[in-house]
Amino acid sequence: MFSKILIANRGEIAVRIIKTAKRMGIRTVQVYSEADAGSLAVEMADETILIGPAPAAQSYLLEDRIVDAVRQSGAEAVHPGFGFLSENSGFARRLESENITFIGPNPHAIEAMGDKITSKKFAAEAGVSTVPGHMGLIDTTDHAVQIANEIGYPVMIKASAGGGGKGIRVAHSDDDMAEGFAAVKAEALNAFGDDRVFIEKFIVNPRHIEIQVLGDKHGNIVHLFERECSIQRRNQKVIEEAPSPLLDAKTRRAMGEQAIALARAVNYDSAGTVEFVAGQDKSFFFLEMNTRLQVEHPVTELITGIDLVEQMIRSAAGEKLAFGQDDLKIDGWAIESRIYAEDPYRGFLPSIGRLIRYEQPEEGPQEGPEGPYVVRNDSGVREGDEISMFYDPMIAKLCAWAPTRAGAVAGMSRALEDTHLAGVGHNVPFLAAVMDQDRFRSGELSTAYIKDEFPDGFHGVPAGPLQRDILVATGMALHEIVSDQSGDPSDRIHWIVQLDREPVSVSLGYDDDEALVLDVDNGDRLLRLSEIDWRPGLAQFRAVLDDQPFTAEIKRVADGWDIRTRATKVRVRVMTPRIADLYARLPEKVAADTSKLVLSPMPGLVVSIAVVPGQEVKTGETVAIIEAMKMQNILKAERDGVVKAVSARAGDPVAADDVLVKFD
Repeated sequence: MFSKILIANRGEIAVRIIKTAKRMGIRTVQVYSEADAGSLAVEMADETILIGPAPAAQSYLLEDRIVDAVRQSGAEAVHPGFGFLSENSGFARRLESENITFIGPNPHAIEAMGDKITSKKFAAEAGVSTVPGHMGLIDTTDHAVQIANEIGYPVMIKASAGGGGKGIRVAHSDDDMAEGFAAVKAEALNAFGDDRVFIEKFIVNPRHIEIQVLGDKHGNIVHLFERECSIQRRNQKVIEEAPSPLLDAKTRRAMGEQAIALARAVNYDSAGTVEFVAGQDKSFFFLEMNTRLQVEHPVTELITGIDLVEQMIRSAAGEKLAFGQDDLKIDGWAIESRIYAEDPYRGFLPSIGRLIRYEQPEEGPQEGPEGPYVVRNDSGVREGDEISMFYDPMIAKLCAWAPTRAGAVAGMSRALEDTHLAGVGHNVPFLAAVMDQDRFRSGELSTAYIKDEFPDGFHGVPAGPLQRDILVATGMALHEIVSDQSGDPSDRIHWIVQLDREPVSVSLGYDDDEALVLDVDNGDRLLRLSEIDWRPGLAQFRAVLDDQPFTAEIKRVADGWDIRTRATKVRVRVMTPRIADLYARLPEKVAADTSKLVLSPMPGLVVSIAVVPGQEVKTGETVAIIEAMKMQNILKAERDGVVKAVSARAGDPVAADDVLVKFD
């Protein structure tokens, strides 16, 4: 076994690898860029080495810097995590030539499976069912349009070296193809240093199901069942689970056997994932093989009890697998929610900045009204850390395990409630909304789920009966606690609680156990609020409402409280009936007219400005391109007009809502 390994990655996966290495008694060396100097991974590692400036192309993607760090530290092996150099066969061969062990598959397997074009050809030759498409390289837009018409729209444009949801677009027409082809090539070159692109048929209403495989250097290969990764946005996975609600035992066995056959054909000897696109009828086609550890590996670990990072290390060290296929069983159900620094209320655009607050849910076994569950949170950041524009916007991977899928969903909902973030936009409310949806709970998933369920974007969720009661009870309790602690307790019994501008009549009292009892809407509902855990200054309010534990996120504002419960957020005000009557007469504030402005939807860099003052622009024409976190956002004119002024140019850094272009 190795005595010291170097981690050629950053963020939560670096932290994840360090935890397993420490448990195995292996010392760790963490390389880092200037942007990551104060990161959690750097703090946790036994040794650290600076390898360059913030941009990945000047640090984490430089093979020479990584190899120099290995020599300097005396590490015997390199774990590449995922992304960066993890699927670079040239890097694996370079380490091999330097007598350094690569903790991953052999270079031949990476070459055969890691390249999306080559892998599809290889799979087809091996008799694996594949999606129709053009596997050759495509150099020009005209060629791409021609191929798309031959295959038939819709088609998917994919970067050959892609991963992590980057370098992927779906085209429904020649115009989509012309624009998408150029965008994918640009994203691919920027993210992977490789702008090769291929095209394949897009399966309508598909599901994304993948099989985890694991091999050693002695010819032993097993699969660790499947993960369903159908909840995606912009082709990037958002929520994953294991096992899949779709599969039956027969289909699971067939997919597993096919994945193993493919892995065996390339003598696969580490952790890897064979991805399939599946129809709702349980038909499935090979999509690609990721020759590395997957972001969503924790859900597989939770249902199998197997530490995949440990198995990768043991395989790289030459050990045999300590178990066979018959030793592996599915135990319970696990769900992972990816918590991103992105604002769901602004089209999920990336959000950068400092994590002013980061309160994480308690990890380990928990007990809820629906039964026992386990929480796991893989995070690479702490309160006070900076979310940089140079890397993926991942904050954490929050996981919940339970004996049943319903229990895992309930556990995830509670864990999301107990997660509090401030300082950057984040998608926790959106994740909570999905958990509460009947369709998600039924398991009727597809990769178009988010587009289908949120066609106009995410704007929060109206309060249902339970959320309404929680908001009323929380607002009333906050008012009572603050009044009492300020030395100005009120003997008033009758109040009006405004949810935004909706008035709710509340009469309050206390029972013999000193629980707060609320009579809502003149006896319409009687609520009992107990076990209150809050004091001024805390951002989370915890209590039990009629035997239902909950956590609400709160923020004091001038005329009340902003309170969020799961995906519902409202302004709550507690008033006397007289004040409430006067307040209702105030006019609502009218939003400013920004129809003549093109604003930057996110912080980032201006890639290009496509217009000049005086130019006539038609609806739908590209006005500007903004880039952040390796993703390009194309801004288009929402109406016809003449450009009055341009306020930015290529290369300029911009903040969210900065004015880029003004129209007459």
